[in-house]
Amino acid sequence: MGLLVRFARFVHAGGVSFGVVEGEAAAGNAGLTIAEIDSLPFEKVRFTGQRWALADVRLLAPIFSSKVIGVGRNYADHAAEFGNEVPKEPLIFMKPSTSVIGPNDAIRLPPQSKRVEHEAELAVVIGATGARRVDRAGAERAIFGYTCGNDVTARDLQHSDSQWTRAKGFDSFCPLGPWIVTDLDVSDLEVRCEVGRSPDEMEVRQIGRTKDMVFDIPSLVSYVSHVMTLLPGDVILTGTPAGVSQINSGETVSVSVQGIGELRNPVVSLE
Repeated sequence: MGLLVRFARFVHAGGVSFGVVEGEAAAGNAGLTIAEIDSLPFEKVRFTGQRWALADVRLLAPIFSSKVIGVGRNYADHAAEFGNEVPKEPLIFMKPSTSVIGPNDAIRLPPQSKRVEHEAELAVVIGATGARRVDRAGAERAIFGYTCGNDVTARDLQHSDSQWTRAKGFDSFCPLGPWIVTDLDVSDLEVRCEVGRSPDEMEVRQIGRTKDMVFDIPSLVSYVSHVMTLLPGDVILTGTPAGVSQINSGETVSVSVQGIGELRNPVVSLE
């Protein structure tokens, strides 16, 4: 493993940039700074010399993707909570790029659904070379880094429709962030989700570990690459542990992955 680097995408007075997050994380990311780069994260990094306090900028989703691929039932306990069998090969679906939002952006509950649920996940970001029909070794080389993801799902529509596109594809149904971490050992990390109406009233809804995935990350990347070419910046959501539950307007959803950070999003109603 190399040096862990945190790449973020952010808004500042001069526009939108990518940057490297510097410093040790503290409560509310106090004390962190972000150093602007003039390239995409997976290209040769060139610093511009501009630097801001992280508190003075607004973080966006850390990457813009041509596509987001989800993996269903990749934790046995999550499959079991819905009475489903563990799949014999990865069960994949897609979320549109328009579903992606960043830290602190609102998850918008559509009027078509009466039950929208959170799904905390480790998200894989594909690097500069992309991936097409790669083996495990090629899959590992294709991975640029990792971020937190929330595969927000309209559960009632997932059950009523014959496929998952509508249930998974609403605008705002794919929060990603707060940044991409490179060279992280993801073989055994905690994945956690908390939900509440205030910072002091957050309830733990999901706790899982990546070691309990049915299909590990190189297997997933390789499998998907034999179906479709993965392009730089594409994202694979690697599945969610048990404990998914309904989210409601006025609540905040916090997804955290050990070694990466915390992704928080308020929930609002469109009605």
